[in-house]
Amino acid sequence: MDLARPEEVGLSSARLARIEEHLERRYLADKKIAGALTLVQRRGRIAYLKAQGLADRERGVPMRDDTIFRIYSMSKPVTSVALMTLYERGAFQLEDPVHRFIPAWRDLRVFDGGNHPTFATRPCERAMSVRDLFTHMSGLTYGFMERTNVDRAYRRLGIGERDKSLDEMIATLAKLPLEFSPGTRWNYSVSTDVLGHLIERISGKRLDVFLREEIFEPLGMVDTAFFVPAEKLDRFSTNYTRMPDKSLRVEDDRMKSIFAEPPAFLSGGGGLVSTARDYARFCQMLLNGGALGGARILGRKTIELMSMNHLPEGRDITRMNVGGQFSQIAYDGVGFGLGFSVTMDLAKAQTIGSAGEYAWGGAASTAFWVDPKEDLAVIFMVQLMPSGTFNFRGQLKSIVYPAIVD
Repeated sequence: MDLARPEEVGLSSARLARIEEHLERRYLADKKIAGALTLVQRRGRIAYLKAQGLADRERGVPMRDDTIFRIYSMSKPVTSVALMTLYERGAFQLEDPVHRFIPAWRDLRVFDGGNHPTFATRPCERAMSVRDLFTHMSGLTYGFMERTNVDRAYRRLGIGERDKSLDEMIATLAKLPLEFSPGTRWNYSVSTDVLGHLIERISGKRLDVFLREEIFEPLGMVDTAFFVPAEKLDRFSTNYTRMPDKSLRVEDDRMKSIFAEPPAFLSGGGGLVSTARDYARFCQMLLNGGALGGARILGRKTIELMSMNHLPEGRDITRMNVGGQFSQIAYDGVGFGLGFSVTMDLAKAQTIGSAGEYAWGGAASTAFWVDPKEDLAVIFMVQLMPSGTFNFRGQLKSIVYPAIVD
């Protein structure tokens, strides 16, 4: 993707410059973050790309256009797109029961009381479907939620830990109850990791191989993978945690990072590293209706299907959610598609933008959104935990959309 003057794609240079000013004044000057990288693309061209601050504060390494970031849950849309390439080959239907591919999950039950390992359970109202996994209506959860006895069991058993394989996770989950009967509620969860397992079951390939062959290589995403090889560590960023006293603590040193080695657990839900330019190519493929640079990943109608709200009766996440808010999106006025949040009502979401835009973010505060109506995508890269410490997404939207001048 080539660079364009903002005015060539209907954007104002002066107004986009407010992004740099805002981040410097609000976050970098006060050392609330070490550094950030913002990319704005429209009509197939990059109109704004600005690296600010440091990728590694301790070593004084500046942020660069090609800095590599942990994108965590921004892996979810990638994995969802990858599985839908198999949908387009007739390998499954959205309403297929998950136990068709994972027989050990045929008799999953719902939590009714107790603690691990002596849970009281009841039967599911219906079998979990593949759609339930895409939409986080599966009844699965995350161990970090610290909300229920099922969450506690996930933590105790190490579900999702980097040193345990995907197969091990699937086998362990077969022995645990669901939070609720599939299809009845929404709960952010390891569902997308299970989608990664389905990719392996259906394709017969390891998830990392499938993603490389079907997504990364065709799209030219040369720096996106499950780990950072030694020759690229000089471009990797350090991850930070904001402490109660508002200082930054190193969460994961780039030169000693767990991401410097291939993981046992190939997490399609949160395991990828990437660059802003790589992720911009992924977003442009979505904006183009599934194709980029001669490579067709998905069909246009499949993208349309993925980016519509799939929650029952057109409800938003707020009306379906059973847990807290663990992402950088609003839940009011926002539904969920097959791998993305979907904005339905801007007034309820209290945001500027377009109805129909779809998005997600990552645990280290990275964020992106795709706006088909404006032929626009924005990618924000930073390494700050926990996600949601600052409303980067909302602030960026309030700057970017007024920069549209056509």
